Amino acid sequence: MLLEVKDITVHYFKVAAVRNVSISVEDGKIVTLIGSNGAGKTTTLRAISGLKHPSTGEIIYAGDRIDKLPSHKINALGIAMVPEGRRVFPQMTVFENLLTGAFLRKDKDAIQKDLEEVVFKHFPRLKERTKQSAGTLSGGEQQMLAMGRALMSAPKLLLLDEPSLGLSPIMCGEIAAIIRDIHAEGRTVVLVEQNARLALALAQHAYVIETGDIVLSGPAKELRENDDVKKAYLGG
Repeated sequence: MLLEVKDITVHYFKVAAVRNVSISVEDGKIVTLIGSNGAGKTTTLRAISGLKHPSTGEIIYAGDRIDKLPSHKINALGIAMVPEGRRVFPQMTVFENLLTGAFLRKDKDAIQKDLEEVVFKHFPRLKERTKQSAGTLSGGEQQMLAMGRALMSAPKLLLLDEPSLGLSPIMCGEIAAIIRDIHAEGRTVVLVEQNARLALALAQHAYVIETGDIVLSGPAKELRENDDVKKAYLGG
């Protein structure tokens, strides 16, 4: 198991945003966490990436406990997060934004290789806009830039927080295809999505979180057929 989140509880001040949450992520899989807005999906990702430390519980990555580590050390271990809302640096160019993803890396040749063979391979549109300010990109292009920036850290595990948020249906389909391609190259993905239909189509395994608790889990194809999931999240 590449990642194991064991009974974590995460507080914001005195309020528990997630309670005793446990998820397991096999190496090479796409695992999705679905639920309504405010259910605790983003908080779970923030705990994995070190942006918010759990009050209780453990997070194990590649056999080592990481829940006490700062975020930059977790990133150096091979975990990268694409935050909700993209969070690109608007005044910096596309190229400068991408380089910030490789900040902890030292091998300049490997960085240049990944820029050409990973990022520009998946996002050729970014190559056409390397000198353009990130703030002038469309929403879909900014999402591509945020994903490309994360890939520049050469992650083994990619955390995606609401990658389809605010995008057109056509752009959602394009982002979904890119996620499939990134996964096909051997990267493990934890996907947080309010678009449950999209998430369950991409993932092999899924967890449903409601008001901070995991209420259902199983193979994504089985959850797609679950009556409660259909009623609550798939409009059926």
